Amino acid sequence: MTEDSKIIYKITYPNGKIYIGKDLTNSINYWGSASSDLIAIDFTPEERMDMTIRREIIFISNDAAEINRMESVFIREYKSNNPEIGYNQWPKFNRQN
Repeated sequence: MTEDSKIIYKITYPNGKIYIGKDLTNSINYWGSASSDLIAIDFTPEERMDMTIRREIIFISNDAAEINRMESVFIREYKSNNPEIGYNQWPKFNRQN
């Protein structure tokens, strides 16, 4: 991995739910754009006082087009668009798949 690498990451929250996202800048400080309101519903004020969130890089490429294409592949693979499993709201979850 280089500074020019683009990544797809998986964030895991303390409740086990996940979020899959991409970062075309490979910033160590980027943690995605999941809905804060959606995540907040799942945690009490006490739970929010001390929590550990994990970010794993699950795919690396130097090709932004490949990253853009693969993001939805990983969202479907990990089923992070299923509200019972994760916080991705796109692509829309279909229980038939």
